[in-house]
Amino acid sequence: MGAKQAEGREVMLTQEDTPLRTVTAGKTLTVFLDGDIDHHTARLIRSRIDTKVYIQRPDELILDLSRVCFMDSSGLGLILGRYAKAVELGIAFKVANPSPQIRRILDLAGTERLIKIESAHPSRRAW
Repeated sequence: MGAKQAEGREVMLTQEDTPLRTVTAGKTLTVFLDGDIDHHTARLIRSRIDTKVYIQRPDELILDLSRVCFMDSSGLGLILGRYAKAVELGIAFKVANPSPQIRRILDLAGTERLIKIESAHPSRRAW
């Protein structure tokens, strides 16, 4: 379990509190993440995704980040770790629909050298 500060007090997070939902279509597992991915939530999200992957054994895993508002290095670690696990299990992996802010983090980290990143809308880059 993780802990998160709420109005000056620590609140324990459970599996049910993690901001994600999954959809399976054929042999594709899509994980829709929502809200913030930080050191408080990343461990629980990782656990839920890994459990789904081990149970379902999809051919493809997609992390949809369209509703992720904030991501720190723990979020980047979450994504890279799921990619490594997918490669280990022979599962195709991609990230979908990051917001421009999240896309910038992924770009700065050089994530696209390893992971396919798809956007419903072309990203707007400020050069």
